[in-house]
Amino acid sequence: MKKVAIFGQKYSVNAEKEIKILLSALETHKVVVFFEEHFYTLLNKQNYLTKKYATFNSFIDLNSSFDLFFSLGGDGTILRAITYIRDLNIPILGINTGRLGFLANIQKNAIKESIELLIAKKYKIQERTLLSIKTSPKFSNFTEFSFALNEITIARENTTSMIGVKTFLNKEYLTNYWSDGLIIATPTGSTGYSLSCNGPVISPNSKNFVITPIAPHNLNARPMVIPDDTSIELEVDSREKSFLISLDSRITSVPKETKISIKKSPFTIKSVIPHNESFFKTLRTKLLWGEDNRNESNL
Repeated sequence: MKKVAIFGQKYSVNAEKEIKILLSALETHKVVVFFEEHFYTLLNKQNYLTKKYATFNSFIDLNSSFDLFFSLGGDGTILRAITYIRDLNIPILGINTGRLGFLANIQKNAIKESIELLIAKKYKIQERTLLSIKTSPKFSNFTEFSFALNEITIARENTTSMIGVKTFLNKEYLTNYWSDGLIIATPTGSTGYSLSCNGPVISPNSKNFVITPIAPHNLNARPMVIPDDTSIELEVDSREKSFLISLDSRITSVPKETKISIKKSPFTIKSVIPHNESFFKTLRTKLLWGEDNRNESNL
């Protein structure tokens, strides 16, 4: 590992201790560091940095010469980080200075240990599938950023009325979901919004997507697991003139006549998993699986 990029958001600036531990560990091994320009400015305002670093500003400033992309924050920061990486195949590692952290799975107290494992090449690369979207008519918001790592969500806008989401799989009609909306989630996104709507947890290396209705009117409407080579087409029926489409955290309002096509993206995101971490370890930690809290109130 010779050259890395570091990205964070405004709230990540509060993690002064973790930032300094990361930089110290990287500099010990003479790794060249580039900071995302806006994050670099925030750190300098706080006087966290003792030297100058090179910066990058967008996707076009990065290339295959970067060995790793560090994301400092929570899962939301990683979702923003992939807009810089896209199809460059730069592996990404999330250091969790946020809250839950399924994607940002390196904890604050394991930064130095994790860097040592990376230097010793004691890690694995886990490829994470993305979703891509096309709309008719086309919208500029879906031209450059037409992909999502977690989920693509269709939701009602400015109304308490439900919307109908007519769903076709490989051109075959499935059903019309009358609900507050519909989530199409990747295995990565199965632990996000879909999970909060009673969707299943899916291992990141599974070749599946999940269709999860949001507060469905029909109680027999349940989440459905489908192969990830399925093409999905959606048509929305709404009393309002528009509805919302969100790609991870990026939200756009579109006219209700808009037709949507969703399929697997042609590229993947390479997630770095050091040998001291695993998806199942993260599940046990974050979801408290195996914990016995029955007598907690009596302590």
